[in-house]
Amino acid sequence: MGYRTYTCQIARDCGGCEWLSVPYPIQLRRKQEEIAELLTQMVEADGGELRGIVGMEGEPLAYRHKAATPYAHAGHGRIVCGFYARGTHQIVRCKECLVEDPRARKILNAVGRVAELQHIPAYNEDKGIGVLRHAIVRCGYATDDVLLTVVTNVPQIRKQQDFVDAVVAAAPEVTSIVQNVNTRRTNAILGFRSNTLYGEGVMHDKLLGCTFEIGPTSFYQTNPAQTEVLYRIAIEGGNLEPGMRVLDAYCGCGTIGICAASAINELQVVGVERVEGAVKSAARNAAANGLADRCRFVAADATEWMAREDRELGFDVVLMDPPRAGSTEEFLAGVAALAPKRVVYVSCNIQTQARDLEFIRKKGYRVESLTPVDMFPHTKHVESVAVLARR
Repeated sequence: MGYRTYTCQIARDCGGCEWLSVPYPIQLRRKQEEIAELLTQMVEADGGELRGIVGMEGEPLAYRHKAATPYAHAGHGRIVCGFYARGTHQIVRCKECLVEDPRARKILNAVGRVAELQHIPAYNEDKGIGVLRHAIVRCGYATDDVLLTVVTNVPQIRKQQDFVDAVVAAAPEVTSIVQNVNTRRTNAILGFRSNTLYGEGVMHDKLLGCTFEIGPTSFYQTNPAQTEVLYRIAIEGGNLEPGMRVLDAYCGCGTIGICAASAINELQVVGVERVEGAVKSAARNAAANGLADRCRFVAADATEWMAREDRELGFDVVLMDPPRAGSTEEFLAGVAALAPKRVVYVSCNIQTQARDLEFIRKKGYRVESLTPVDMFPHTKHVESVAVLARR
């Protein structure tokens, strides 16, 4: 059987899509085998089900709706942008990318050209001088919104309005431009302060029929099509019913909790997130979807908050989607102490998920099902949804 493969002129230097030359069905098989090797014994010991990986429908291309680039001085006033070569800070130029929304790379390159023409110097990370550090583009999946975030080493761009006008003329798809200021000598892309230069300063998108406001520092999944798949599996795994109370831990801007409340009448959701800006965004998102009376969001460390929460209220289900480092034993012990009927654990790192599942199983839960979801075709990364039920 012949399978289609894809080629990219900079794939070897870039290294971002290490499996681009591997046929997609074989990529999915490899990811399934990796999860099976790591988790089959645990799932089977609990009488659970390890389900087949859910891959993308159709061509697994142009799925990334967020793209970024560093900028660097290339001599004689020229600016280079693209991707860092694997393991280095050498920039590989990129005109277009197979896995990105086609709008994104065009906009990122336009920013570099405008900066060149207006003599705005790129940042020199060795010396800590220069202006233009990075740019990030977020493209709507279900909308035409495009948010451009320009990261600078100075609080204000020289002839700022001329810069904005030139970028909009070169990339009319852009609906909003934000300047993020990062003056730290760090590898972190974003700084702590943002200024809106054009438009609303946010973009709007939809997942499972719900509208979300996404700001320059908001966490929002890069592959919205598969995010909808992921969320459907998580919501279904929770066996949610009207009147249940759900704790949405690591809630970010509230996407999964709001989608759950929208799908299930009278469902009550409490989201907990330590980033105050994300919590404010989650509250606005709940209001925009007519769910402010059923979705409440709290700015707090989830572990500390659970210790303070009146446990007589209880939660029927806990939804959790921690970062790649996974959760902590303190948090998982807190979840177990709340004694929800189910815990739905969404993970982007099966190694840390396996570690955390081992811990929470000792607290009286069993793995009922585990479903891999391919969020990042042509890479080794895989996400999974583990559903745990109280014994």
